[in-house]
Amino acid sequence: MTDRALRLLLQDARLAELAAYPFDFDVERAGHGHVEPVRLASGGSLRAVAGDAGGGTYFVCEDGSVLYADSEGSAGIVGAGVDEALEIMIGLEDEEDYADDDEDPEGFSLERARTELRAGLGFPERPREELEALLDAALARTEPDFLLLNAVEGRAYDLIGPPPPPLREPVLASGRADLAGLRAGDRAVWDAVADDPVRRRIALRAAQFDRAEGDLGLLRHLLRHEARSSMSDELRLAAVLVGLHGRPEDLPLLHEVRRTDFDTACGLSELPGPDADPAELSRWARELDDLLFGTDPADEPLYTWTDLALDQGMTNLARCALIRRFDAIELDQSLLRRTDDPARLDTSELSSLVGDFERIGEPGQALRAQRLHTALQERACDRVPARLTQARLERETGQLAAAERTLAALRDTLAVPGDASPGLWRGTSLGRYIAEEHYALVLALADAGSAQEARALLDAADALLGELSESAARGARELAERSARRVRGLS
Repeated sequence: MTDRALRLLLQDARLAELAAYPFDFDVERAGHGHVEPVRLASGGSLRAVAGDAGGGTYFVCEDGSVLYADSEGSAGIVGAGVDEALEIMIGLEDEEDYADDDEDPEGFSLERARTELRAGLGFPERPREELEALLDAALARTEPDFLLLNAVEGRAYDLIGPPPPPLREPVLASGRADLAGLRAGDRAVWDAVADDPVRRRIALRAAQFDRAEGDLGLLRHLLRHEARSSMSDELRLAAVLVGLHGRPEDLPLLHEVRRTDFDTACGLSELPGPDADPAELSRWARELDDLLFGTDPADEPLYTWTDLALDQGMTNLARCALIRRFDAIELDQSLLRRTDDPARLDTSELSSLVGDFERIGEPGQALRAQRLHTALQERACDRVPARLTQARLERETGQLAAAERTLAALRDTLAVPGDASPGLWRGTSLGRYIAEEHYALVLALADAGSAQEARALLDAADALLGELSESAARGARELAERSARRVRGLS
């Protein structure tokens, strides 16, 4: 995309004046920057090129797209390039915005300004409907590649314009295509899907939400091959979909799959016996279907779709969904309330978010989620491992002083837990991991030139190591010796 219009605005003061008023695209405001530091979740570059009177900023992205961010926390792509963005703004500016403006110069005419700026920039006159369609198409491209974040806090900006389709739609698209090929009897598709674990999983999910009586043959085929992946949610799904047909001749296949390995034996342990009647097989399948699966994709947890998105390489889509989910939880922790006991929170979702953020290379977002997870732990036995993970993430993101404080709080909990729950740490792998994280931070502090802090933490780490049982301490001694040598080498 070209930026010819931007060059003309920078060269021609009259055109720049018209763009700034009445069209609120002021290139002189570019040097002011945005009201807060921002970045793209995808990691792409941003270059501020203009601002508006309300504190909003226009950025040019790496591919030339123009991202507008207002001062209230909303953002969206407003053009495929500066030329297109300006064409849209000039053409869609409304006369009503100036009808009651007492500060307008006498004789002001929006239409004259529009005509003059269009002519100066070489823009044709386009129908309003065409410009609205261009804007809608631009806004629809905001996610996943142009999700804007507060660079300090990590929170996502709201979208200008309608939300994108649910994550399940792009995730299921290839599975629906494969399901159609399987139903058509395309042998190439049958072989390719059978041999590809990701395609198998997604095709089975597509079959979950689009069930047909004639699918039994393809479901048997997918079930046999999914057993290669050992116990998975999709293996259980395939077994349920086969079982729902209530054919006793499928019991030998189901039991063969169950005997694949220890995990499948446990995961399908409630499968009816080899001599079960059709009603018993159907009842088993219906009960599992009602409990775990069903036919509405909207009932599936987010992590079904983010996992499948990541497996397909749709990392930016998964990243957007995970960040927005954590933002929602951070603002409203009631989303974590347990269904069986609404007075209590279930923080396991936060642990899942931490793992997913680390999986996609987002340690900063992982740390955000871990800090909330740590803050919500009520028992000492939960606070200790939570603080250990938090300290590791703080160290890995270069927040060494924060990691020191977190480990100090961890040691305080071990010393005065408030309950007896963490008392066994000295003889377990947890104790070893605690000591190792202390030594890892000692090395990081030494590398950062923080000699005094490294020495103080080494003393604390050695004291912890001295409290461990012989078996727990053995694994941490090599790191302890390396840390001691490193600190002795500091001036």
